[in-house]
Amino acid sequence: MKEIWNEKCVFSPSLICLDFLHLEDQIRQIENAGIKMLHIDILDGHFSPSMPLGFEVVKQLRNITNLEFDCHLMTEGMDYYVDELLNIGVQQIVFHAETASHIDGLTNKIHAAGVRSGVALKPSTPLSTVEYILDKCDTVLLMLINPGYASSAKEAQVDYADRKIRGLREMIDKRGLQTKIEIDGRISQKNIECYGAGVVDIFVCGTTCLSRQDIKGSAARLFEIRNHII
Repeated sequence: MKEIWNEKCVFSPSLICLDFLHLEDQIRQIENAGIKMLHIDILDGHFSPSMPLGFEVVKQLRNITNLEFDCHLMTEGMDYYVDELLNIGVQQIVFHAETASHIDGLTNKIHAAGVRSGVALKPSTPLSTVEYILDKCDTVLLMLINPGYASSAKEAQVDYADRKIRGLREMIDKRGLQTKIEIDGRISQKNIECYGAGVVDIFVCGTTCLSRQDIKGSAARLFEIRNHII
């Protein structure tokens, strides 16, 4: 399924938004809906205050599905987490610039293992942070809410999200790069309609656009939007 990384308007359902009591069944529903990627958040309880998922779950899922694993590290002490994910056999690792001591070096390490590498930015982190590493990034992930606060009803997409998304697209296009833009945090059907036609490449789908009670139906609605705009 490697070709999925070159497709437009890709949906990457968030693992932590699925029903953990019926996880294998939910994964099968995602596969049957025509989705080819799974977004896996790894949180450490420090950089991000919640910690809903351990590596053992990811290992077991790797054994039962061929979905591309799109991993987002929201952690401190990055090397340990990167090593674990490389051993599991994931397809992409995106780590936060705010906690990476050596962004360029960690990117090199991930690429040396034959895995896609990217940098994630918290909402208030400026785009200038990735100016010199952008050429090496397979993906830049923009958080539209603060990491780890998805369960808080008070946490909404930041007001400056649109300016930041379009600013990143301009940076990438001006330099003629193939770097993908991924957005995460309260992603809605409206976000997909607004950015899916050539601005954002990958949408992390949580409960605001993909229902775990109706994966088939809600995924079908997302694909209807995709087919209409691209």
